[in-house]
Amino acid sequence: MEIRSTTDEDLDVFVDTVHAAFGLFPGTPVDGGGQWWSAVEMDRCLLALAEDGRPVGTAAAYAFDLTLPGGALVPVSGVSSVGVLPSHRRQGVLSALMRRQLDDLRGRGEFLAVLLASEAPIYGRFGYGPATHTSRLTVPRHKAALAVPRAGAGADSGSVEVLRRDVCGEILEEVYDRYRRAQPGALSRPHRWWKLRAGQPPISSAPRYIAVHRDADGVPDGYASYSVESGTLTVDETITTDDAVFTALARFVLGHDLVSQVVFKHVPPGHPLRWQFADFRAGEVSGDTDWLWVRLLDVPGALTARGWSMDGELVLDVEDAFLGEGGRYLLTVRDGEADCVPTDRAPDLSLDVSDLGSVYLGGTAPSTLVRAGHIRAHRPAAVMLADALFRTERAPHCLHWF
Repeated sequence: MEIRSTTDEDLDVFVDTVHAAFGLFPGTPVDGGGQWWSAVEMDRCLLALAEDGRPVGTAAAYAFDLTLPGGALVPVSGVSSVGVLPSHRRQGVLSALMRRQLDDLRGRGEFLAVLLASEAPIYGRFGYGPATHTSRLTVPRHKAALAVPRAGAGADSGSVEVLRRDVCGEILEEVYDRYRRAQPGALSRPHRWWKLRAGQPPISSAPRYIAVHRDADGVPDGYASYSVESGTLTVDETITTDDAVFTALARFVLGHDLVSQVVFKHVPPGHPLRWQFADFRAGEVSGDTDWLWVRLLDVPGALTARGWSMDGELVLDVEDAFLGEGGRYLLTVRDGEADCVPTDRAPDLSLDVSDLGSVYLGGTAPSTLVRAGHIRAHRPAAVMLADALFRTERAPHCLHWF
């Protein structure tokens, strides 16, 4: 078997192979998305070839920026289109693709990789850990009333305008870009994705209405992308970092006439929307699921790139079984910045690189993985310190599909 990089001339073969791996056809819509392969970066793709030269497996990677706790924007590879033909599964093709891809990403100088896992059991063994979560909130229209804030919050001074998706592309791109720079766990959406309509709504060409919120000066500072079908209004995404703007957009869609229920597809963990209903049970949470999985390729590089909210020291003994590596590191945090160096000191925590990926963005507390039996704590105080160090003021959230 041969694993090789692809060129632009391989696009048709690559697309045909990944579709065959998933039992699809190139004309098959992917969950309402457009022609996602139009944004494929062929210089970042891999093909696995059988001995007779036939393509039997694929892997791709997109160039994104990831927003880390503390606000740093770092380059990251978004791994996608990973597939193996049914005739060649369980023959080592996937492992070979993953190992080659990680080697290539390191060769580019990258210290993080991310992906959306089609099946949860697959990617943990390659060092990826679930790092962000999202959920669906369904609200019956007759229970959609919002309560009057007891804290006496002022009325929203902005306005909401309804536009069609095909006339407000620039607004969507600009608002999303401001949002992702302030939201830990968010990925950039390169201009070419918007231009090519490659991805899920509202990026794709699928018809959508856009509720655009403007501030008192008329500047767009948030939007909600939605559609109405069979009495259900479905919100693809609500984009803003301002809670008051989110509430204004939620109030708008919840007040839409001639619908029986409103479905918010992506609600961040711990979001206050449920608490804002006059009936606390109005919103039914479902589809609570992992979204972005994180893989560290350079432990010191990754830990020193993000911001930290308190001071402290931890010795982390990290095992990377898939790459046959391991290391013990002293993490020292002072004034929001970290230093991470190899050490021979006794470890405070022993963990797999996938566990480190899960806690890296602050979406999962180290103590949760200690209680689950994944992380080994060598002293009880280290668990409390690790929770405090990795905790973030704003929960990480990602809703970009790739």
